[in-house]
Amino acid sequence: MAQENSNNNNDSSSIPISLDPEAGHQVAASRTDYSAKGVVEKVKTNLVFRSKWAEINGAMGDLGTYIPIVLALTLARDLNLGTTLIFTGVYNIITGAIYGVPMPVQPMKSIAAEALSDTGFGVPEIMAAGILTGGTVFVLGVTGLMQLVYRLIPLSVVRGIQLAQGLSFALTAVKYVKKIQDLPKSKALGERHWLGLDGLVLAIVCLVFIVIVNGAGEKNRCCGDPDDGDLGRNEESSVRRKNKTDRIRSIIFSLPSAFLVFILGVVLAFIRRHEVVHEIKFGPSSIDVVKFSKHAWKKGFIKGTIPQLPLTLLNSVVAVVKLSSDLFPGREFTATSLSVTVGLMNLIGCWFGAMPMCHGAGGLAGQYKFGGRSGGCVALLGAAKLVLGLVLGTSLAHVLNQFPVGILGVLLLFAGIELAMCSRDMNTKEDSFVMLMCTAVSLVGSSAALGFLVGMIVYVILRLRNWTKDKPLSTIWMQKNGDQL
Repeated sequence: MAQENSNNNNDSSSIPISLDPEAGHQVAASRTDYSAKGVVEKVKTNLVFRSKWAEINGAMGDLGTYIPIVLALTLARDLNLGTTLIFTGVYNIITGAIYGVPMPVQPMKSIAAEALSDTGFGVPEIMAAGILTGGTVFVLGVTGLMQLVYRLIPLSVVRGIQLAQGLSFALTAVKYVKKIQDLPKSKALGERHWLGLDGLVLAIVCLVFIVIVNGAGEKNRCCGDPDDGDLGRNEESSVRRKNKTDRIRSIIFSLPSAFLVFILGVVLAFIRRHEVVHEIKFGPSSIDVVKFSKHAWKKGFIKGTIPQLPLTLLNSVVAVVKLSSDLFPGREFTATSLSVTVGLMNLIGCWFGAMPMCHGAGGLAGQYKFGGRSGGCVALLGAAKLVLGLVLGTSLAHVLNQFPVGILGVLLLFAGIELAMCSRDMNTKEDSFVMLMCTAVSLVGSSAALGFLVGMIVYVILRLRNWTKDKPLSTIWMQKNGDQL
């Protein structure tokens, strides 16, 4: 699907240029306006849908990671699903209004993995880990240190982290599709049957449908192409047939594929176990302040914050800043702003039992893949989460528990592939070598921090190797693409 908001804005002091869907002209302010009226206009611009169905479709792009993690913690560790939905819904709306792009809000994966593998890592430990991680990231942001970190990390290492995360998503997605999953225990129960309401055939049909509609994400030609006008009058009948075919193709290619697949999953969830209707209770879950012990703070920091912090810095800040500049030229965001929003989300929500959250390059890539182009995409998703949290609360877990995992796997697969494809701009053999070393270590070692460390060491070694007496020492580190700076 084509990017519909690709206008460049070279003046760093200007509000990013956007495309007015009504008049088809560029709308921009010459300078950033921080007055009340200017802020309101900026928020309106950021929340404008570029294409109604495409934005709705794009909102589904991050559910392949959000639902399995949140559902697993709800069932296995008594996470308050209602509170998490309410807070993450608010986060989605605010980030959409601030950034004007489909900035995702994802669960912190390392903390979630630790909670699912350690029965003694309960809600207090999860929230303590989230608060400490958020606080650290917030301090790095407000002091400007995060921007310095971003400038010092080579592009090839960033691409290595993105490729590793994308491939990790894709491999997890294949497991979801191929094997029956026990999400609360994070383990496979056996081979998935071919037939059934959560069978292999269903997943394959959904996958093929999305590929037919979305393709590889390229712009599909349809009626009104420039070369149509070059045909002579004697080919009028041929033109009519072509226009009819193009109209059919245009309708097919404009279908909100991910949204339709998700709706199918919801319908199948009720069909698989219709008794779930009686288990739904209306009304929000109670929101209580989490009580922490010294042990919870200590364990949360050692087993939650320490492994999560490198992943948050690399994938939720550095990689997202780079990816946003790739996907949305002219809509540049600083590592400082992303660090502040990640920090505030967790410094506020975790005290009330909301799952620790961050941004993520995979979620941004997934939402972009399915058509998300504006902040309205995630704001719509946030509004849906907020309504579900207020109306159904934790009882929604009974429905999600029946959702076909194979369909979640298909959505996650496309998000992972879209993120991995961002690494295709490594044109030199040296950059590709660093990227692949970083990716290989990250995947085999199951640690983005380890992959990052190895990638940085290899990068420095290669720079030292190429250093000659004609080059000053300062050029070793800062020899990188100008667009990263």
